[in-house]
Amino acid sequence: MAITEPHLIGTDKPQSVESPMAFSTIKFHSQDDLKRIAAYKAVEFVESGMVIGLGTGSTAKHVVDRIGELLNLGKLTNIVGIPTSKKTHEQALALGIPLSSIDEHHVVDLAIDGADEVDPMLNLVKGRGGSLLREKMIEGACKKFIVIVDESKLVDYIGGSGLAMPVEVVPFCWYFTAKQLEKLFEDCGCVGKLRSVDGEECEPYVTDNGNYIVDLYFKKDIGDLKAASDSMMRLTGVVEHGMFIDMATTVIVAGELGISIENKQELV
Repeated sequence: MAITEPHLIGTDKPQSVESPMAFSTIKFHSQDDLKRIAAYKAVEFVESGMVIGLGTGSTAKHVVDRIGELLNLGKLTNIVGIPTSKKTHEQALALGIPLSSIDEHHVVDLAIDGADEVDPMLNLVKGRGGSLLREKMIEGACKKFIVIVDESKLVDYIGGSGLAMPVEVVPFCWYFTAKQLEKLFEDCGCVGKLRSVDGEECEPYVTDNGNYIVDLYFKKDIGDLKAASDSMMRLTGVVEHGMFIDMATTVIVAGELGISIENKQELV
């Protein structure tokens, strides 16, 4: 079913999509515009009374802004937000969004977040913004997980962008852990680099959880994602990795041709 224009009303239920890809005819011109349109479309799935996982990053920021706006307009009520980072927590508080945690709400109705890569089976790479552990904890507890991206994030396989696949590690002996990670994927030409603050190599980036991030770069497809996940998680010192496997239920993509929506069940 073609979507002829982006809907910006958060209280209406989203229309069903008959095919995996539904395109509009509107053309957008900046990447930030695409992120905002995808975010606003995702907020249409939000209903009053929901517990919502609030993502982190430049795309998710638009979601939090929109939810705050609709709450202030009275078009959404009784929303509880669960932020995935300190940054999102501060943004949501400033907008007047009531907040809680998964300690108090064990089941989250809906989470909306961006992604760094999306493969054809809706597997993701997340965490280039540094919040992968909290994102995975909260988004793993939700009934529905909507991912919003612009079309530049679509890849043929995980790692296909050539950009970082982050792994959160404990600071103690991080270099040893990084070398162990490289060894796991040596057949894929893997190189691991400690993430630094704004390119300052002498100052490691520290996550909200007090850990470091080792960014992995691959020259080839790493193959079986679940096997790769299991191998990484067996390494002492690894806290979590940025592959979100079989977690997304819906992906909303904004591109030059407009908006497309893919649902997980349609790919099975």
